[in-house]
Amino acid sequence: MSDDTLGRPIEILLVEDNPGDVRLTIEALKEGKVRNRLSVARDGVEALAFLRREGPHANATRPDLILLDLNLPKKDGREVLAEIKDDSRLRRIPVVVLTTSKAEEDILRTYDLHANCYITKPVDLEQFISVVRSIDDFWLSVVRLPSLE
Repeated sequence: MSDDTLGRPIEILLVEDNPGDVRLTIEALKEGKVRNRLSVARDGVEALAFLRREGPHANATRPDLILLDLNLPKKDGREVLAEIKDDSRLRRIPVVVLTTSKAEEDILRTYDLHANCYITKPVDLEQFISVVRSIDDFWLSVVRLPSLE
């Protein structure tokens, strides 16, 4: 965690269209060790508007970490990831792909697009919460995140 993030909540953007997964992620992060503030984008178009601070997201806070599902409406997660990593203002934001896909093709493609991590969502409720908590433990407690502003 960077010195700039000490004392303020870690900003997380969750890009997820499944309301159940959004709810579980919120609950798991509430119990985390690090204060965080979670914003949610329900599709790829909204995620990019949020990151670029466009339209209703003009005052959005730049996230310190992005949790990205691959299977999204309007613009899928692979396209979103490619646009994030192709944008000099956004590319340093760590992107954790959190998806149901176990396909080797998806794993390889997202790493080729410079994802920082690929995690397959467990279908079991307790395992899902455990995975989100481990993301919290690692990315918010152990890793030094870049100062992005």
